[in-house]
Amino acid sequence: QVQLVESGGGLVQAGDSLRLSCVTSGRDFSTYAMGWFRQAPGKEREFVAAVDWSGGSKYYGKSLKGRISISRGNTDSTIDLRIIDLSPEDTAVYYCAADGHICNFVGTCPEGGPPEVWGQGTLVTVSS
Repeated sequence: QVQLVESGGGLVQAGDSLRLSCVTSGRDFSTYAMGWFRQAPGKEREFVAAVDWSGGSKYYGKSLKGRISISRGNTDSTIDLRIIDLSPEDTAVYYCAADGHICNFVGTCPEGGPPEVWGQGTLVTVSS
């Protein structure tokens, strides 16, 4: 069974830092782009960050740029997302995703769509 399992969410205070992790299973994801989206209550899903299969190219969404970093370890098919200086506006469910094409994360694939594989999400709640 193909799975992406997120961890690291929870209740944090404004100004804190957080590390979210995503572990894969059921398929060799070492040639896949992987990344994160988030969805806040009442809002549309938003691109957060993505990294290509090699780990050499990274992309960040505008709303979090400067406060986040994404990394991956191909030896264990995991990715991490680190967020610093959290604010209540960062409260959302954070989803890990994987796809054969990085352009499906950043919305530049011709006739592309959302990433192929998704995790169940991990809730991050930031209190003021």
